[in-house]
Amino acid sequence: MRIDFHGSPEPTLGVEWELALVDRRSRDLRNDATHLFARAKPRLADPGKLHQEMLRNTVEIVSGVCHTVDEAMTDLRRTLEAVVPAGDELDIDLYGAGTHPFASWTGQQLTEGHRYQELINRTQWWGRQMLIWGVHVHVGLPERERVMPVLSALLTYYPHLQALSASSPIWAGIDTGYASNRALMFQQLPTAGLPFQFERWSEFESFVADQVVTGVIEELTEIRWDVRPSCAHGTLENRVCDGMSTFAELSSLVALMHCLVIDLDTRVAAGETLPVLPPWHVQENKWRAARYGLDAIVITSPASDERLVTEDLADLLDRLAPVADRLGCAPELAAVADIPARGASYQRQRAVADETDGDLVAVVDSVVRELRAELG
Repeated sequence: MRIDFHGSPEPTLGVEWELALVDRRSRDLRNDATHLFARAKPRLADPGKLHQEMLRNTVEIVSGVCHTVDEAMTDLRRTLEAVVPAGDELDIDLYGAGTHPFASWTGQQLTEGHRYQELINRTQWWGRQMLIWGVHVHVGLPERERVMPVLSALLTYYPHLQALSASSPIWAGIDTGYASNRALMFQQLPTAGLPFQFERWSEFESFVADQVVTGVIEELTEIRWDVRPSCAHGTLENRVCDGMSTFAELSSLVALMHCLVIDLDTRVAAGETLPVLPPWHVQENKWRAARYGLDAIVITSPASDERLVTEDLADLLDRLAPVADRLGCAPELAAVADIPARGASYQRQRAVADETDGDLVAVVDSVVRELRAELG
């Protein structure tokens, strides 16, 4: 089965930001995306930058094809500046985290469409449980034969991205003990979770052919890996990160993903064989980052060397600094270090819960305020 990859001649960037809709008074989820779209889209120069998602409690804001992190953030901000006032008119706030702390899946409504109905029909209870939100980052790659080596090498840094973005510690009113409950929820869907590590594009084509023949998927987009090729866009799509509530954190993690992918691709193009962790280490690192967040001790080499994720992150940021200079995102990449210093979202949410004697409405309030504060 031939799969074309329409490579990008430049290291382009695209961002997809999922946000939940919460009621301004109860702070529970609202199934009113349709009403929000009706008010927001006429205010947008490009209505196509506001997307529906599987559930009616969610909107997705997408950037265009951008060349820098700053350009992508400006694009997203412009869309939000139209969406937020539309939400105000409906008493709806936007909520940026991986999960909602107390909403019940039983009260959520499915967006109309054959694709979503078939997904729920197949996945049943697990599919209905998917009250999760994330950030997806596309980075353009020029050559399809380099996509799989870059993807496999990128998985070494999976726990860094997961720990930094983790924002889903509380589920159905209970602190799960995990920094990212979303990471482990999402992988329950068929074809979701960690990707297989192929060396060549032809191996990926054979895999997809098997998936189609056996009825696992009908089309390529139904492969929902945490990191996957986006063939129509000519990008590597990184879907590791939990939802985010601030532009500062979003821009810094987008910069980190941009720099990582371009650095790895540049090295492959120069003839380097990139180091790759065996799948069992990648799987363990995902679990450790989801469980312990920024306190995770991660496996850094095939020889089973281990290190605190924040210590390894510091060296990674130093190594990527010249790449950030080339891509025009040096300040944003440097700001990655601010997340451990300030505390990641999962830590901030837990702090609010502790300070308010477990008031989960106060937790939602705090997440909503973070985004509002940056919009002015």
